[in-house]
Amino acid sequence: MPSIRIVRPRSVLLASAALTSLAVLDLPAALAQQAREPLPPVEVSPAQSRKPAKPAAREAQSARRTAARRPAASVVPKPAVPAAAAQTPLNTNAVAESASRLGLTVREIPATVEVISAETMREQGYRTVSEVAQGAVGVTSGDAPGEPAGFSMRGFTNSQINTLYNGIKIGPQNVTSRIMDTANLEAVEFLKGPASLISGEGAAGGSINLVTKQPHTGAIRNEADFSYDSLNSFRAHYGSGGSTNVEGLDYRFDISRSSLNGFVDDTNTKTLDVSGQLNYRISDSLKVWGAIEYREDRGKAYWGAPLVPVAFSGSHATAGIVSGNYVSNYNKTNLGAVTIDDRTFNTNYNVLDNRNVAQEVWLRGGFELKLAPDLTLKSQAYGYGAERSWFNNEVEAFNSGTNLVDRERFYVAHSQRLVGNITDLIWDADIAGFDNRMVTTLSSSYLDFVRPGAANFPGDSVSLVNPDRGFYGLLTTKQQIARIDNEALSLEDRLKLTRSFALVGGLRVEHIGLDRNSTDVNGLVNAGFPFTKDWAPVTGRIGYTWDAVPGLTFFSQYATGADVSANNIFLLLPTQPLDLTTSRTYETGVKHLFWDNRAEWSFSAYDIVRKNVYAAAGGQTLNIAGRQESKGVELAASVRPIEPLRLWGNIAYVDARYADYNFAGGSFSGNTPPNVPRIVANAGASYRFFTPWPVELGIVGRHVGDRYNTDANTVTMNAYTVGDVYAFVDIPKTVFNAVDQARLTFRVRNFTDKRYAIWGDPFYPDQILLGAPRTYEISAAFKW
Repeated sequence: MPSIRIVRPRSVLLASAALTSLAVLDLPAALAQQAREPLPPVEVSPAQSRKPAKPAAREAQSARRTAARRPAASVVPKPAVPAAAAQTPLNTNAVAESASRLGLTVREIPATVEVISAETMREQGYRTVSEVAQGAVGVTSGDAPGEPAGFSMRGFTNSQINTLYNGIKIGPQNVTSRIMDTANLEAVEFLKGPASLISGEGAAGGSINLVTKQPHTGAIRNEADFSYDSLNSFRAHYGSGGSTNVEGLDYRFDISRSSLNGFVDDTNTKTLDVSGQLNYRISDSLKVWGAIEYREDRGKAYWGAPLVPVAFSGSHATAGIVSGNYVSNYNKTNLGAVTIDDRTFNTNYNVLDNRNVAQEVWLRGGFELKLAPDLTLKSQAYGYGAERSWFNNEVEAFNSGTNLVDRERFYVAHSQRLVGNITDLIWDADIAGFDNRMVTTLSSSYLDFVRPGAANFPGDSVSLVNPDRGFYGLLTTKQQIARIDNEALSLEDRLKLTRSFALVGGLRVEHIGLDRNSTDVNGLVNAGFPFTKDWAPVTGRIGYTWDAVPGLTFFSQYATGADVSANNIFLLLPTQPLDLTTSRTYETGVKHLFWDNRAEWSFSAYDIVRKNVYAAAGGQTLNIAGRQESKGVELAASVRPIEPLRLWGNIAYVDARYADYNFAGGSFSGNTPPNVPRIVANAGASYRFFTPWPVELGIVGRHVGDRYNTDANTVTMNAYTVGDVYAFVDIPKTVFNAVDQARLTFRVRNFTDKRYAIWGDPFYPDQILLGAPRTYEISAAFKW
């Protein structure tokens, strides 16, 4: 099919911004000098191990401790964290690259940041990034196959939250994200609230950063993991890293393979992930590095169970999964009170020749150069390529007139190419006797996105029970093109006014240029195309941290963000609103580490407003919503009262609503956005028996409140509570001489066999995704 390339003069970003450091002018010079407490120096060195070296006996126990989580990984080294404070129960000594470029720990950032380490992922049995999110404070997730790995956080969902890969954004979540195994990840970082300062356009609700495993300096360490469950799913992973025989050269290599079978007939996801990185320290002042990653996922997707009239299901109607009354968005028939029919729990309505496939390649490389004792230059270039395709029956709408399920097909493919560069200049300075660190970042990227899609939508109707799945049928295609150039200049600064009080802020000036074209099935340009659009958002953050007493830190911040008001930047149409939304947050909270580092808790309260919002009213029609408001609180705690016992938990409350949301058919003002529960809570406990073969028993519970599947708020996905239990045994080294650590784990997921709705896709409101039933899993892990 012919494509039409749009040529236009490229806008050049000519922006300058300054963050003015504040000083207390009437402080005596002696007091100002006494107040100085410098940040750790920026060192040009190989990427360090994520936790300090420990004796083997203690290392054998470390995987069971959430309290022993390691700091988040990064593509380049961070300023060193003092070893004496390297581990805390809530992992607040981790350095989160997605939250700040200043090399600050979570406790030093005036925002709510959570870092979940690889160690915790293994212990809690998190197999995919979506499962990691479900254990985070106030975060829910779902793998709707049209946009897998979708998240809800602080009242915002999907592409209102940036998904980053080693700090790099590749595009809107609902277009680019895929189901991703956790085996090759070192950490997952959650930054709450508007976060455009670090990750740019799109971060109205925050960002989630996926960090791959990094090289370390020292002896080579190997690890291998295997698991198998009652759905015949399996996972396998091998990793290795350490110093080579070449002086200054360190490496990391990981390969993982998984086949996760669904509880619905003929559904599965198969993944392959290969990643590697080399760090080479040429001299004390220069290090170069390079990384490569290949990811692949292939699956037969589960698109949900259809909403069915209670009157039709009769004795097969279920209680406690969904409730409400519904008029089909697809066929417009009135279903009345709806339910999930228990005969459809394992029913697959997808066509037999369905597929859901993606292949991705990352290339990254860069250098770190110390120009002077107080001046460091870091730069990385990257390239990313992806091929994705969906070929499915996607609509499953019960028709109350025929008592059949109406179906409709959809096909789309992506060919995406992205190249870019991020360069940081880090300057440690003394300003009027106060310690100050400033990072100036210049970034640029160019993205080419080609999207062949269906021009026709074959459909049919099948019975609710034992449907004839059939095949896709005739396919005709059309094509869309998006080309996006992006340049940004940002400044971030930390000024210590006293030993315990610091100001932290930043400013980002960004240029986004979009070229769009669209052709029909005959290759002719559609009306309104081609078109171009430019934006120049300015976003930032200003806040403080105050260490009132050692271990007790108060913080507050004001932050802003920007994102596209309708759909996403890849798929904007000339008839859709082309302005950017603006969002802002006020947040305050406290982080407290005490009891000799055995206990830690954090609390935050926030108020977020997003203006100029367009959203789906249920189905694929966009309506105007003047504002989206979100207020809430979050509390997390972890404690080890005695050495064998660990307790942890978190709870989040959010009141998220639309305001000024009026349209021709009515008003949704006061309604809650889809997939946003008021209450999310997690709690867990574990107890370790220090026997010759140490055994640990654990239980984890999760509660998610009521949610709606569309802006209309007519159908409720009811609240649910689920739990997992696990037991593992650490096998002494004397049993396997060649293995330093060996662990066998038995886990029961959803041990009460609760049936519940986990997610609803607002663009397919006639069907609901159900959570997995009870499954049993056995796994083994080895380190040597």
